[in-house]
Amino acid sequence: MTIHEPQSRYELDELLACARGEMFGPGNAQLPSPPMLLFDRITTINDDGGPHGKGYIEAEFDINPGLWFFDCHFKNDPVMPGSLGLDAMWQLVGFYLGWIGGKGRGRALGCGEVKFAGEVTPDIKVVTYKVEMKRVINRRLVMGIGDAVLEADGNVIYTAQDLRVGLYQR
Repeated sequence: MTIHEPQSRYELDELLACARGEMFGPGNAQLPSPPMLLFDRITTINDDGGPHGKGYIEAEFDINPGLWFFDCHFKNDPVMPGSLGLDAMWQLVGFYLGWIGGKGRGRALGCGEVKFAGEVTPDIKVVTYKVEMKRVINRRLVMGIGDAVLEADGNVIYTAQDLRVGLYQR
């Protein structure tokens, strides 16, 4: 098992190690494995950024026409499901909680308002997720609340307010 030393960025091989449970230790936060891992790298992560000074995460997902969801959502009208973009933002909040040393397995708890103003189609090159942490609790209860946007080739197309993720010990 790898002993995690917080970094300010992560490459795909490190994210895959997190998905295997090797980053934060057994029973703690881990990312889903592909194809449900919805970003290829975390380009920025810190615990004092964002407008609230509670932390900031930015990640990128390289889009190509062969991605699995384009063939099934919707047939002959390829588009990334909005729920997958939302899930990626929850994944990042959960990763952040493990990154700050929170213990337990991550679970999405909900969100406030979500708006979709565009689509991720096969002609998009890069999706960028930007998450601004608003509140972080790291005690017996471990929970993060953040606001996020999804950009497709630099254009904001999804926004989500009050994304909530908790860590639970079993």
